Amino acid sequence: MSQWDRPPNSGDEYMETAEVLGGTPEPINATSLDPYGQLIKMLMPRAQSIAIYDRMGLAVWLNDGHDVPELHQLMQESLAEDLAPGQGEEGFSEPTDRDHCAYGFMLRDAEGNLLGAVGLISRESSSGQNRPFSLIQGLLRPALECLKRELGSQYSIGNLQRSLMVRDRDLELLLGAAQDQATGGESIDDFSQLVQGCVDHLGCAVGALLIPDKNIAVCRTGEGTEPRAGADVLTRTHRHLLAWTQLHRQTMTANKPSEGGQLGPIPYKMISCPVMHGAQRVLGVLVLFKPPTSSDFDLRQVRIVELLARRVAYVLLNAYDPASGLLTRPAFEKRAQALLGNLSQDSNCVIYMDLDRMHVLNENLGMHVGDEVIVKVAEVIRRHLTPRMLAARISGDRFALFMPDATMDTTQEIAEGLRSGIVDLGFVAGSGRVDVSASFGVARVVGGKHPLSHALASAEIACKAAKDRGRDRVELYHDSDQSIVRRYTDITLVGTLRQALEQDSFRLEAQPIVPLNNANSGPKYELLLRMKDEEGQSISPEKFLSAAERYQLAPAIDRWVIRNVLRMLKPHAAELTARGACFAVNISGQSVGDQEFSAFLEHELRESGLSPRLLSFELTETAAVANIVRAEALMKRLRELGFDVALDDFGRGLSSLTYLKTLPVTCLKIDGSFVRDVVEDDRSKAMLSAIVRLGSAMGLRTVAECVENDEIFQITKELGVEFGQGFSIGRPTPFEGVIDRLIGANMPGSAPMTA
Repeated sequence: MSQWDRPPNSGDEYMETAEVLGGTPEPINATSLDPYGQLIKMLMPRAQSIAIYDRMGLAVWLNDGHDVPELHQLMQESLAEDLAPGQGEEGFSEPTDRDHCAYGFMLRDAEGNLLGAVGLISRESSSGQNRPFSLIQGLLRPALECLKRELGSQYSIGNLQRSLMVRDRDLELLLGAAQDQATGGESIDDFSQLVQGCVDHLGCAVGALLIPDKNIAVCRTGEGTEPRAGADVLTRTHRHLLAWTQLHRQTMTANKPSEGGQLGPIPYKMISCPVMHGAQRVLGVLVLFKPPTSSDFDLRQVRIVELLARRVAYVLLNAYDPASGLLTRPAFEKRAQALLGNLSQDSNCVIYMDLDRMHVLNENLGMHVGDEVIVKVAEVIRRHLTPRMLAARISGDRFALFMPDATMDTTQEIAEGLRSGIVDLGFVAGSGRVDVSASFGVARVVGGKHPLSHALASAEIACKAAKDRGRDRVELYHDSDQSIVRRYTDITLVGTLRQALEQDSFRLEAQPIVPLNNANSGPKYELLLRMKDEEGQSISPEKFLSAAERYQLAPAIDRWVIRNVLRMLKPHAAELTARGACFAVNISGQSVGDQEFSAFLEHELRESGLSPRLLSFELTETAAVANIVRAEALMKRLRELGFDVALDDFGRGLSSLTYLKTLPVTCLKIDGSFVRDVVEDDRSKAMLSAIVRLGSAMGLRTVAECVENDEIFQITKELGVEFGQGFSIGRPTPFEGVIDRLIGANMPGSAPMTA
């Protein structure tokens, strides 16, 4: 293809630009001239006024911030004549009075064109003899040469900017249209408009955008060209165009119709521009064909096509997922929001889709097989898309679809179709068959502040419910489904939990634990975590701890509690230890199963230097039994460090007695379900009595939770329970206040304090 060439690049276009704009130069950047002005000042310490002028005679830099009329007049006269009085074209010197002399220096480029000038007024010697112009010029020559290059560079940049501005004016409509479309994230329809606009604007017969990896192939024809003609020329040329572009990675022009070669006879002038990712990777090609009788492709048109190709590349890299070819989440949300503005509020739905057991597939067969699954699933999704539907890869193995003007029933049918299509994807990879399935959640888009976000969150909750209920199924979000509602509550709390961790906004309260039978004991407390929402309303611990466990935040919360408890106790450790105080800290089941938590806890305890008598730890029976090996190891290590360990909620599980003999605990905290009913339920009373006897036989202290009234208090005391905890004994109060009261009780003259 020897005919292919670049259009000539002539400097004449810049002069043409200046003529179009009336010869007005670009303004000089005065800030950049400051080093040169300061250098002149340093070389001429006697100079009292220094001014730098542009080629139009405007003072663009002054050393004292204001012009000197006399100097300004001399410089204007010299610049107007473009000659220096008595000194040719280099400059002038002229006395202004007996003690001062004005000097002017013309700055010209290699061709003699005026770039600007420097003027200054200098105090002369007491003898009244003016220094020769050549002497001053030689002294300042290094500064003047540097200043000359700076002004020349600025004018060159200014001319280039002016040229681009003129050349791109006709592109503004195209880029403006593309920008409008970008507010919703581009689609193939948007690319079609872009190509059609380019064809029409440049007077082309055919235009095409080809992005093979994204299955994007757009072909549009100009006025007077049959669509079939465009399709024919593209069919014959697209493979060779893509191959040439992949090889050379540059724009090509052919301003003579081809009569042969690899492409065969092509009765068009042609320009082909690569769509690039960076400098090396070719995504595709943007190609345009002109009738042979039309004007050639010139530099301006080449630039238009290159800018459009860059625009396409930007859209592809930011709006489309590289693996699946579907929209990214930001582009999906933008485009869906744009569509919602023109749709009825209550007639739209979303689908949230999560592939089942992808982590197992990646671990067993490799990430490359997982990537292949993503590609195949995306193909299934595209087959089910109608023109106005949107589809996106949200993250990893999760996808979302926006269904405009669709009912829940219609959306459910589409979701079922997607589910069946994915199941049918089973394929062979390596030596084994890969079976694929997905779980789906469907939700309606309802009005509100953030309708799309809420709909996606609801659909995600329904999708998680589908996984809980067996996977490979479609679940609809309904407010009446309590399991789904509970998940929704948990999800809404996750953000609040993470914010509380980041902003250190949890708080601790302490509830007293008191002896029931006059046991000799210092003050004891259980430390309880509290949290408030954005409106300052307290959130029930049962609610936010459930969300924390569901979304694996419990270990992070445990770490927060331990760090803050140790921080608050350390300054008062001696006083509190002397009082015999002890504070119980809860450890979650997730932390028990966390391999790093034990090391973290031991490190923090050792660093704090606190007496083991000041702290104890509580693990729930269910958490301990669920991970008996690690629970036993953690309890054993805590006991070796000297800390007491309680088995919380004892009696709730069915295997308590089986594991009790292996767990190194020092205390049994009896589950509140036995204690609350002890007044009216004889079986609860019998169970409570049996636990007390068991604890006594094993040398374990017993604590009754939920002692909520005087009757319960009396019965638990009579049954021999050593300690009680509940609202009738004391309500939780801020931890800081408890510490202050305990310290105050140790001060001389203070009243004795009881737990």
